[in-house]
Amino acid sequence: MDPIHLQLPTTPHKSSPSPSPSPSPPAPKQPMPTTPTLQKQLRRISLHPTLTPYRRRVYRVLLSVPPGRWTTYSALATYLGSSARAVGNAMRSNPFAPEVPCHRVLAANGSLGGYKGEWRVSKHIAGGGFQDEKRVRLEGEGVVFDADGKVMGVCFGDFRDFPSPGSLKGN
Repeated sequence: MDPIHLQLPTTPHKSSPSPSPSPSPPAPKQPMPTTPTLQKQLRRISLHPTLTPYRRRVYRVLLSVPPGRWTTYSALATYLGSSARAVGNAMRSNPFAPEVPCHRVLAANGSLGGYKGEWRVSKHIAGGGFQDEKRVRLEGEGVVFDADGKVMGVCFGDFRDFPSPGSLKGN
């Protein structure tokens, strides 16, 4: 199953919290406009002295997840040709949060997952000490959760790998 095309239940279901395939293929990719704010973030990412090329790419791609939407570590990893664990490691040390929105990346089962470097598993539910902060931030953007704390809606998968700032001048 391709995690980019996951759809979690849009109404709370006790019996099956696992994602199911989306009924329609993704829309064709349209060019995403570059704004001064986006250019500033891309410039900050490209100039950061300690980032690996992989982390630079993760943060550039993460900028394509819009407010009010969410994705999963797995979906982002599939797009990057990486692993969910590697994506999680990049998220936990994101020096640009919340402008580079690591809070929009959730666990594959629709739970919040980790935040600010904390990830614990208790009673088969993964999360961390900062889950409330992550949830408040997401709800402030319009993301909805069911009574069990699982995200509702469709996983974002229309990622863009933004070029370095020097490549954006013609846009």
